[in-house]
Amino acid sequence: MCIRDSFSVEEQENIRIYEKSSKAVVNISNIGLNYDFFYRAIPAESGSGTGFLIDDSGTIVTNYHVVENARKLIITLSDNSQWPGELIGADPNNDLAVIRIDAPSSSYDYLAFSSSRDIVVGQKVLALGNPFGLRLTLTTGIISALGRTIAAKNGRKIEGIIQTDAAINPGNSGGALVNASGEVIGINTFIFTGSYYNRGSIGIGFAIPINTAKRIAKELKTSGSIDRSFTTGLVVQPLTRSIIRHLNIPFRDGVIVVHVDRNSAAQKAGIIIGDIIVTAAGQKVNSPSDIRDIIAEKDLRSGDILKLKVYRDDGYFKIKLKLGSYN
Repeated sequence: MCIRDSFSVEEQENIRIYEKSSKAVVNISNIGLNYDFFYRAIPAESGSGTGFLIDDSGTIVTNYHVVENARKLIITLSDNSQWPGELIGADPNNDLAVIRIDAPSSSYDYLAFSSSRDIVVGQKVLALGNPFGLRLTLTTGIISALGRTIAAKNGRKIEGIIQTDAAINPGNSGGALVNASGEVIGINTFIFTGSYYNRGSIGIGFAIPINTAKRIAKELKTSGSIDRSFTTGLVVQPLTRSIIRHLNIPFRDGVIVVHVDRNSAAQKAGIIIGDIIVTAAGQKVNSPSDIRDIIAEKDLRSGDILKLKVYRDDGYFKIKLKLGSYN
């Protein structure tokens, strides 16, 4: 009997995912500058984190705060070979960055993506990373909640965040959060520790949805910057039982519009507070992040049309929302 047969089915799946994914996970050392007693610049490691490869051309995705203020980036692969990392682009607003290494593709693997719109609370997830500098670790847990909002280091809000109880610790930042098939659904980015003295995991970790990361990584890889020239001008909330009952809505799917920016694309399209958006681009909308994710999946930009199905006054109608620029 094979030794692996003595493990449970779940354990065997965990082992399979680790063996399949670990070759795509990298350690990132951020080399900055310190100064000695005579104010001479001395290179020193100012931090480390995790990243993972997303293609066979050496492209790595990680958190922005892992590479922030780096004078030099050293990337360590699973075979312990080290390569200089080139920062291709960064998006501090979403705490994401893209790095490239010039290593032979035979020395690493890369991870496949799933869709963060398909995940649900309670499903199994696995976190890959390098916590506290310990190389190539795997922790398991479940998705605890969806649609959280956290603040990036520059104060900008990051919406649609995944919450998990899979152990995420300092050094895990930028690592992959994968589903039971080993596909990436998020990028581990932040933990809630509860106190200044306890910097370890207490079962509350957060990950950036992969749909957000895919769009941003694609833009950073091709142009090195992010197109922020468009917005919908909408603020929506999920339908709750009380809203459905109070408004006598004959369905449960959709999001209700609670604010429309003045002179925004939404206002120009005729959307008003109280409208219920049921679909966008033919896909169901059930959370505030769904519209943003659909825009990302369709690779829409300023001037493009997003087709919405809206419920108002006991009837359905279609709206063509032309994505506009910021005020």
